[in-house]
Amino acid sequence: MDHPVIIIGTGEMAGVFARGLLKLGHPVIPVTRRMDMDKVAAAVPQPLLVLVTVGENDLQPVLAQIPAAWRDRLGLLQNELLPRDWQRHGITSPTVIAVWFEKKKGQDYRVLVPSPVYGPAAPIIGRALESLDIPAWELNSEAELTFELVRKNVYILTTNIAGLALPTGTDVDALWNRHQALAREVAGEIMDIQFKLIGAELPHDPLLAGMVAGIEGDLQHKCMGRSAPARLARALEHADQFGLAVPRLRAIASKEN
Repeated sequence: MDHPVIIIGTGEMAGVFARGLLKLGHPVIPVTRRMDMDKVAAAVPQPLLVLVTVGENDLQPVLAQIPAAWRDRLGLLQNELLPRDWQRHGITSPTVIAVWFEKKKGQDYRVLVPSPVYGPAAPIIGRALESLDIPAWELNSEAELTFELVRKNVYILTTNIAGLALPTGTDVDALWNRHQALAREVAGEIMDIQFKLIGAELPHDPLLAGMVAGIEGDLQHKCMGRSAPARLARALEHADQFGLAVPRLRAIASKEN
């Protein structure tokens, strides 16, 4: 089989990447929950890429079960992703993409801003996305990757969590242009948590500008998705772990309970 790609997961994102990879001529082999990864790895021990498309809640159990033959061929794309998520499994150089396009069931994908990608298979992923007219760009270093992952996390966590404090259906345009003080306060506390998680502090202004670029990429995007309460709970768990006060996040949580 010529340059096959394994895709773990069969959700909406898996479908997008499979389309792009197939257009490039790469055979795509799906791995579902019911399949034994070790058996698939025995049959396909050296795929070009093993793209993990499961949700963030399923990522850690999946990484713990990745066959040894695949560990140096991984691609990751989850929300709330940080280097610690793969490093805890001894995985050192995955290909990682910060996904800045949305794909919902029954709808085509919608791009907010170009998606940055870094790692050994970055050119392949970039070409696969560009074959679908989804813009992507390749990063030059692990430091740039960390910044881009934090930037995406600040966007998704800020908009989701701030949305819990606003009327249902509020979009990111209203959040930034009518409730900017709330957005800035939540973003600041999210940054504090992210900096603890990566063990370093990044410049606030570029991260905030990156968040605003995402907002302006789709002004009608709704703030509060169904994952918002879980995202807030995880953020507070991290804040407690590091002894961070995060008063605005706690005030939002108190109104939710």
